[in-house]
Formats: sequence, C-alpha cells, structure tokens
Amino acid sequence: MPGAVEGPSWKQAEDIRDIYDFRDVLGTGAFSEVILAEDKRTQKLVAIKCIAKKALEGKEGSMENEIAVLHKIKHPNIVALDDIYESGGHLYLVMQLVSGGELFDRIVEKGFYTERDASRLIFQVLDAVKYLHDLGIVHRDLKPENLLYYSLDEDSKIMISDFGLSKMEDPGSVLSTACGTPGYVAPEVLAQKPYSKAVDCWSIGVIAYILLCGYPPFYDENDAKLFEQILKAEYEFDSPYWDDISESAKDFIRHLMEKDPEKRFTCEQALQHPWIAGDTALDKNIHQSVSEQIKKNFAKSKWKQAFNATAVVRHMRKLQLGTSQDGQGQTASHGELLTPTAGGSAAGCCCRDCCVEPGPELSAPLPPQL
Repeated sequence: MPGAVEGPSWKQAEDIRDIYDFRDVLGTGAFSEVILAEDKRTQKLVAIKCIAKKALEGKEGSMENEIAVLHKIKHPNIVALDDIYESGGHLYLVMQLVSGGELFDRIVEKGFYTERDASRLIFQVLDAVKYLHDLGIVHRDLKPENLLYYSLDEDSKIMISDFGLSKMEDPGSVLSTACGTPGYVAPEVLAQKPYSKAVDCWSIGVIAYILLCGYPPFYDENDAKLFEQILKAEYEFDSPYWDDISESAKDFIRHLMEKDPEKRFTCEQALQHPWIAGDTALDKNIHQSVSEQIKKNFAKSKWKQAFNATAVVRHMRKLQLGTSQDGQGQTASHGELLTPTAGGSAAGCCCRDCCVEPGPELSAPLPPQL
C-alpha cells in the first residue's frame, strides 16, 4: 500500500508513543481514533488519527486516495498532513491541530457580525478551493462543519478540513458518484449526471447563504422532498431575514447557486465579484438575527455529533498555550474535525471512506430524474 502513494515516505514505528506523548482522545470513529498528542522532540501539539490496518482490508483504495490528496495540498487555509507512520497493526496520520473552534460557535459568540465578515470568510474558502481545483482536486463535501478557525485570535483565518470524499480529476474522466451532504449537494449530483468542480462552487453558495441569514436555503425533514427542492434550485431570500442584506450579496449567491453548472460561477469568477473583490459588502450589524437563526436551525446536537471541537479550545486554554504558532519548537494550533456521517457513526477528521462502512454519503434514496 505505501508504494502506491506519492509524497513523503511512510515511516515505520514500532511504538508511536516513543515519538508522541498521547494526551486526550478527541474523537472516535468506527475503526479509528483521533488523539491529541505532543511531539516529544519539539513539544508541538498535533492531532493523530489512529487507524487499525484490519479496518482497511478491502478499502485500501480509499485510504490511498485520501493520502494522495493530502500530500499534494499546501495552502494556508487547508489543514495539512504532516507525517504518516506505520506500525504492525496501525496506520497513523499526523495532522496539524486547529485550536480556534467551529465556524458556527464563533459567529454565535461574536457581538458584532456583518456582511463584510461573511465576505472575508467566503474569500478564504474560495481562494483555498480555487487552489484545490487548480490541482485537479474536487472536495465534494464542503459545508460549515468542515470550516474551523486556525486559532482563538479575533482575526484568525479559517481552515478547510475533511478530505474523505475528495477526488482527483483524471484528464478526460468524469465524476458521477453520488456523494456529499444533503442540503449542500449540487443539483447535477442528485440528477445522477456527470459532474465537475462546479459542485464545490454550488456548496460555497449554500455556505454563503447560511452565513448571511443563519438558516439553510433548502430544508425538509423528508430527504426526498429536500432533494426535489435542490433539483429545481428552489430557494428564496425571505423577508425579514434578507431585508438588510445587499443586492450584491444576493447576486453573488445567485451566480454560485445556479442550477446549470455550465453557467455557474467558477471560484475564479466568484473571487472577482464585487461582493468579494470590491466594496459592496455592507457593514451593518446582522449578528442578532443570524445568531438566533443559527442556534435555532443548527442545534449543537446536530452539528457536533462525533467530535466537539471546543474540547481542543478548552485544552488550549487549560494549558495556557499561545494561539498563533508556526511549529518552530512551539506548540501548534492546527487540527481537524470529526464530522458525522449520514449513518450517524463518527468519521475520521480527515477521512471518511476508510473508517466507516463504504457507501454513498447521501442518506436517502435519490429521487427520480426530473
């Protein structure tokens, strides 16, 4: 298996604890655990995903895909893979540790939040996803739960985590596997049509919508009905929640949540839109309305099932560690998030397919093609 992956060589370790001091369990999956650990040599804190090799039997391809993706990625807004260790019975993925907490938590905790704040967030996501697309990587599962703050600093950057569903685009090939998270998945995926990088741009549009109102553009407790809404691209800018939002913001969202992927904005086009590159994002405080809707529509029991990112925040505060480190002999403030799978079991923070039973992420039967 190691020979199939490009990038740094896999390191052998008889006992990973000779290298790292294991601290707390950050989360558990069906076949893996994520551990907060400290490098004994540098005192750098990391998140180590421990995967039982037995669990990989028959799923080596998924694991290799994830590692191949992670090895190619070096971007300031994307959680990075630092090292890979292999022992007799386990595989260890050493990931950067993000300590700033989850996107929704930070918005709710803020006393002041504006369109401009949302625009800056989306700019970072667009820049990172454009980088992925330029490498031929489609993320395929962008959603707020996969966006974490780098540190506790007020002006902390945002980080994209979880590459379990990412896919390298082969020249001349098409992607067709139905995967993603209901509510964020693009119409062409649900229509069971070949799709491209444009699916990520749709998801960014959905995230931007939520950041400006606090609730999702598509919602129904019945997934089949939810899929029908998405297939038709039926969404509204409801009053009074959107009354104080600029027309420029709405125009930006319409270009990303465009039903036809051929007409949908690319990341590059979105980065040039006035709401991102210009000065059209308003400075009006929309915190009260947005935070109320987030608390109502994204209850913690729903968005934090397998892994509580605030546990890392608490640990950092308890140890009174700094929140902005570069890893040069200091403790790191990078990490990753465990997100719930459709089936409700915990998935690894950077990987999903290799740690849970294989199968599409969509939690309901696909609707008939319209």
